[in-house]
Amino acid sequence: MGRKLDPLKKVPRGPGRKAKKQHGAENELKNILQEDIEEKRMSSRSRKRAAKRRMLVEQKAAAKLPAKNNVPANAKLKAGGKKALPGFSDDNAQWLKPAKRARKAGEEESEDDNEEDDDEEEDEMEKEVKDGMEEEDGDDEMEEKNGEEEDAEEESEDGDDDDKEDGNGEFGGSLSLSDSDDLQDDYGTSSGDEKDLLPIERASKKEKKKLKSEEAVKGEDSSIQLNVDSEDPFQLPTEEELEKELSTAPDLSTMQERIKDIVGVLQNFAQRGGGRTRQDYLKVLKKDLATYYSYGDYMIETLSDLFPVSELVDFLEACEVHRPITIRTNTLKTRRRDLAQALINRSVNLDPLGKWSKTGLVIYDSSVPIGATPEYLAGHYMLQGASSLLPVIALAPQENERVLDMCCAPGGKTSYIAQLMKNTGSVVANDMNAERLRSVVGNLHRLGVTNCIISNYDGRQISKILGGFDRVLLDAPCSGTGIISKDPAVKTNKSVQDIQRCAHIQKELVLSAIDALDAQSQTGGFLVYCTCSITVEENECVVDYALKKRNVKLVPTGLDFGKEGFVRFKERRFHPSLRQTRRFYPHTHNMDGFFIAKLRKFSNAIPNPNKDEETVTPSPEELKKEKVAKKKAAKRKAPDENDINDKAPKEKSENQKASKVKGGNKKAPKEKGVNEKLPKEKGGNEKSPKAKAQKKKVVVKKAYMKKAAKMTGKKDKKKVANKKKKLFKQKKNK
Repeated sequence: MGRKLDPLKKVPRGPGRKAKKQHGAENELKNILQEDIEEKRMSSRSRKRAAKRRMLVEQKAAAKLPAKNNVPANAKLKAGGKKALPGFSDDNAQWLKPAKRARKAGEEESEDDNEEDDDEEEDEMEKEVKDGMEEEDGDDEMEEKNGEEEDAEEESEDGDDDDKEDGNGEFGGSLSLSDSDDLQDDYGTSSGDEKDLLPIERASKKEKKKLKSEEAVKGEDSSIQLNVDSEDPFQLPTEEELEKELSTAPDLSTMQERIKDIVGVLQNFAQRGGGRTRQDYLKVLKKDLATYYSYGDYMIETLSDLFPVSELVDFLEACEVHRPITIRTNTLKTRRRDLAQALINRSVNLDPLGKWSKTGLVIYDSSVPIGATPEYLAGHYMLQGASSLLPVIALAPQENERVLDMCCAPGGKTSYIAQLMKNTGSVVANDMNAERLRSVVGNLHRLGVTNCIISNYDGRQISKILGGFDRVLLDAPCSGTGIISKDPAVKTNKSVQDIQRCAHIQKELVLSAIDALDAQSQTGGFLVYCTCSITVEENECVVDYALKKRNVKLVPTGLDFGKEGFVRFKERRFHPSLRQTRRFYPHTHNMDGFFIAKLRKFSNAIPNPNKDEETVTPSPEELKKEKVAKKKAAKRKAPDENDINDKAPKEKSENQKASKVKGGNKKAPKEKGVNEKLPKEKGGNEKSPKAKAQKKKVVVKKAYMKKAAKMTGKKDKKKVANKKKKLFKQKKNK
């Protein structure tokens, strides 16, 4: 009695220990699990081993079979030391081959039959290998047997069905069965699969095979079609097509594919298709990027000038993702190791920030709010971006120094400076906005900072109030083009005027910060200028302006990573030492966009400005004020000029009268000396030199008339006039 199988129940794959003895159960499994057995007929390892066997058989059979035919059978027995199995010899070896059943006309040869034939050929080849190996020495026989046993073990691991795939129930070639000796299974049927299948089962089997073959053909055709499509060159859409796209809602998927295609064309522009220029491709690319990522035209133009095409797409993609949360350990109260262990106990997933930072930690995941833990409230750490740690590391404040933080709110960098100074020396935290200073005071109290002084002054005027600092940190207000992931409004609300206004304020702040430094400081005299912007106008242009206006020079920042600053950008050319500045980008360093420059002051004297040097670019508000002042000055000058023109004819009449007086022309040389001094005087209301000379003549005449009237004592005009003439003659004679 054998084990009965229920076709509805799923039978575990591969026969067990009992199933090896029950050959009918194995055949029944083949009928039930036909598809699974077909998929795992022969593993890749078994195929490789079969190929190796064939190679060995061909080599050894070619060398040893001719000698084998010449040796008699008795000699073989003596040499091998083995007894031949009774009933088997080379003559009756054909008995082991199963008889193939006759197929109907038009019936396709099944894959199972082909595999069975292959298995039979492998068994025969193994027998020939055994016969050839019997002629070798005993040592060789042992090695070969060990190899065969290892192969058999590997085959049993891959699948136990490999040795039992013969259609007539052969197991390892140890049994010889004829067509009439078929085993009966549990249901009383023979073990032949094809004979016992019903016609409908055979038809369904054929349909499954056809469907599989058709699907395989379709898959190949589709892959071929995809390859052909990919080989076709990308064609840039025409202007009409672009206008049609603007009239309808944008399809972001097609736009993304077009961006990738254009980037690929621009990277290998020589192999493009069509006669379109590079500017045409760039124009379409900028429009697509502005639409896909929701940027303004000015921002896309600015970023495309900074980055190459492939890097531009990476930057825009990085700005769509938030940067990882980072915290800074407050070493005034705890150590990083203890803080990390405390947060891990609160189920916070974290890691050290990097080798360049000894206090930073990266927060990947947290089940509790990071800004409300007991450790945060106790002042053990500060929520601070990774990029904002870099300026303080570059500044490297020392103990017992005087340090100024010109734009300190909200106090992250100020507290880090005090932490590095170990609460020694003094730190002046200044900010123009009084409301933001409240957060600075709160953070400093929470973190335990005791060496800080809070001030509320305009940074542009602070050098006139405070000075003599060893180090100054200037985190200047900027456009924020490096923190788009935090403030997406920057994509559209920034213009040329905003960048110019920020650059103007930054130049004034840099000069004030340099003036607040003490060049004779034994340990310092350093200024760190940083912004969270990536535009050249706010970074390299400002530093280059400071190098021209003050006695400062650039020094290394002390940071091992980061990209070098620009030395040339478009039509601008900067000082070669700007290579020592550092730029950080979100797509390369996984932190907010940042710019850092470190300057050292070597003289407190202010150099004289040269005409060739750049002047401070005035802000739009100042330009408007200057225009209004010029208009007012022009209105004031206009009436004065009219008054002078009105007086001109009167002066001519006086000149005519003076010409009648005798000796009037002789006094002219004396009056020239007076006229020479007049050009030194300034003012729009002053009279001309001729008018003043005529006035002097009139005054002299009146003086002589009064003197003559006193001398004559009469009021007769004629007598007075005659007396005046006599006085003139006397003066001439003298």
